[in-house]
Formats: sequence, structure tokens, C-alpha cells
Amino acid sequence: MPLLARTVATPLAIDVRRGAVAGLGALLADRRISGGGEVAVVVGPGQGERIADLIAPGLGRADVFTVAGGTLDAAHDLGDKLRQRSYDAVVGIGGGKTIDTAKYAASRYAIPMVSVATSLANDGIASPVASLDHDGGRGSYGVHIPIAIVVDLDFVGDGPDRQTRAGIGDALSNLSAVADWELAHAVRDEPIDGLAVTLARTGAEALVNHAGGIGDDAFLTTLAEALILGGIAMAVCGSSRPASGGCHEISHALDLLFPGAGSHGEQVGLGALFCTFLRGDEPRFRQLAATLHRHGLPTRPAELGLTDEDFVAAVLHAPHTRPDRYTILEHLKLDTDAVQERLAEYLGALRIPSR
Repeated sequence: MPLLARTVATPLAIDVRRGAVAGLGALLADRRISGGGEVAVVVGPGQGERIADLIAPGLGRADVFTVAGGTLDAAHDLGDKLRQRSYDAVVGIGGGKTIDTAKYAASRYAIPMVSVATSLANDGIASPVASLDHDGGRGSYGVHIPIAIVVDLDFVGDGPDRQTRAGIGDALSNLSAVADWELAHAVRDEPIDGLAVTLARTGAEALVNHAGGIGDDAFLTTLAEALILGGIAMAVCGSSRPASGGCHEISHALDLLFPGAGSHGEQVGLGALFCTFLRGDEPRFRQLAATLHRHGLPTRPAELGLTDEDFVAAVLHAPHTRPDRYTILEHLKLDTDAVQERLAEYLGALRIPSR
């Protein structure tokens, strides 16, 4: 993937709280976002439409567009509609597919975009990447980071718990992604951005050390901040490096070989734990395993409905999904027998109680 757009390194505003949507009108009135009130509101089915109805009285001359599917074709179609009028900003309201569609279409025509997240399933709420389906696969496209981010915990709480748990897995996987980046720096002298590393790691560490759960507003706020920091980290360094390593390579391989096995966050969480084991970092492995287990996220292939052989196949294919990326998987160059052996050791290690 080419370098990502870096026109905005940090959002102008971040609002994470219950009732945050009520302040959206005032946010849009900020002349740095919309000087004349010409706003396009993009919603997905479900909660996005509910929010659009809620804020409609304060939208003024806004146009509302409904998108579904999270495809590249849908993003191009939305972009064609945005060309029909001179908009100050695009407001994407909904889950990851809706926000990614809005991010791509807005970036295509250099229109500032405001992200209003109704779920915390992944770091797409703030990242400079849009993941869109195209030609039977999923591509990652560099886009502009949102100019402002709103997360209303009322709407997050109304969504499926599994989505929120997936967001935990995505945020925690940054710990493994950063370790892979540091490995590439040490072995191949790959440039590394210290600020991006700090941002990505800080958010994930806050989750690891938070005793709360998804029913706790303080924990949900920490999760939202971790996902946002991961997105900003990518924007700072102009690459997905601080949030995507061997963990994501394994997830991409699972998507190709065993589609529907799990959500993105579930898969990268498991991938991050396995890669951490491969690195031989026992303290981090124990810490990460305990955190995933505490939040009900899978730590074994069987918990995603996969056989050990399925997971071995995914690990072997994983490096082919990102041939430009150097991670623990490329470093070890494991063959089939080696992956089988390491997986057996990994599963055995999970049965050992934490010290």
C-alpha cells in the first residue's frame, strides 16, 4: 500500500462521551469545519439513520445520503453525488463500513470529513485508511484522517457487545504490530517513527491495565481513545505500520482462506497473541492472553471455528498478503512442520496458569 494521506496529522476535535451527538451541530458550526453550513451527511442503515434524524433540526442545508455494503463501488457512487454540490464537510455516521465509505469519497474530492462512530469495532473511526470490498476481496486505501471525531457512548452501548469486543482485539493488536516494526528496524534498518510508536502503544497499554469492561463508561472511553490514538499514529508516520503487523497478515490470510471465521478484531487479537508467542516475549504473552480472555476474545483457533490445520495454513499464507512488510513471520520463515510444532507449543502455553 502506498504512503497514506498526511494532510491532517491530528483532528481538530475529539468528543467521546454519552450524549456527544447532541453537540454535533455546534461542532459543525466551527468555521474551520463548515463556514457556510453546506454539509453532506452520510449514514448507514440502523443507528446512523437514527442519529441523522436526531440531529436533523440543526443540520440546516445538509443533504443526507444512505450507503450500504462498504464497497469501492459504493464509495465511488457517493463521490459522484458529492460532486453535485460544493460541500464544506462530509459527516460519516455509523459503523466501520459507512465511515470508510465516507472517508474514501470525501478524500477523493478533498472534502474535510467528520467521523461520528456508532460502534467501536475497529480503528477505522480515526485512521487514514479505508477498507473497502472490491472484486471479491478487500482493499486498503489511503485517505485523509477525519478532521473531527465524535463517539457517543449511548449509541455504542446500544450496539452488539461482540462489535465492542472486536474493537478491544484491534486496539490490543497494536502491541504486536509495534513489536514487529521494532524488529524490522533492528534487523533491516527500516525507518521507525517514535511518536507513532508511542501513540499506538500508549492506547493499547491503557486497555491492558484497565480493570473495567464493556459495561463501564470509563473503559469504553479508554477503548475509544486507544482506537483513535492508533489512527492518529498511522497518520503521523504515513503508514499503517504502528497498527498492522504479523497479526494483520494472519487476519488477511484467514479472510482469504476461511472467510467469515471471525471479525477483524477477533482475528487480529488472536494473531497478535500468536505472534507475541513466536517472539518469545513471555511476560507480554501472559499479559495479552489474560486481557483477551478477560474480555471474551478468542485465544485459540477452535474458538473461531477453525481446526489447527486451518490456522497453520493461514500462518503459512500470511506473509504473502503483505510481501512488502517484515514481521516475526517473515523473520522466522517457518515451514509447515515448524508452524505445527510452534502452534502445539502455543496451545500448551495457554494451559499454563499465569504466574
